Amino acid sequence: MVPLFYHPDAEIGKKVLRAIYAGGARLLEFTNRGDYAHEVFNELNKFAESELPELIMGVGSVTDGGTASHYMQIGANFIVTPVLREDIVTVCNRRKVLWSPGCGSLTEIARAEELGCEIVKLFPAGTYGPKFIKAARAPQPWTSIMPTGGVSPEYENLKGWFDAGAYCVGMGSKLMAKDADGNFDFQKIEELTRGALDNIRKIRS
Repeated sequence: MVPLFYHPDAEIGKKVLRAIYAGGARLLEFTNRGDYAHEVFNELNKFAESELPELIMGVGSVTDGGTASHYMQIGANFIVTPVLREDIVTVCNRRKVLWSPGCGSLTEIARAEELGCEIVKLFPAGTYGPKFIKAARAPQPWTSIMPTGGVSPEYENLKGWFDAGAYCVGMGSKLMAKDADGNFDFQKIEELTRGALDNIRKIRS
């Protein structure tokens, strides 16, 4: 499971990182949104290196090769995109950094794999549903798909995706719980992360 989130305040971001780390997650996709998002990521990545040594951080919502290059320069370990763009592919392949493009058709998936993609992002997954993954993998069972958008921590939701053949899942708003005032509920985020990972282990076993 790849949790994903964005917040403009790095101090709040650090608390989110601690929560998902305590819940057992070891991957995080920081969403590239808002002004100075790269500065927030830079601070969070340095924090993770010193305080959460097993956490692997990458960046999502990257829409051009220049942005991908900049994030890799400040430590991004993987790049996730909402669409398939070959300028991003070029800079990631040059650095041997994993990239996962958003695809919504077999043609896009095939092109991404021809360019060297290991894990395709199905986005927005809620629009397509688990049946898309099952159908897509029928003629090409080697394809690894990560649905993002429409994935939640509940057992039945996760079971639907993994039974259909999902390789892993990305999870954002359904995991990043908030309290009545709209602030992140860090204890709840930790609990949801742990519960989601437990559900995934049960389903995959």
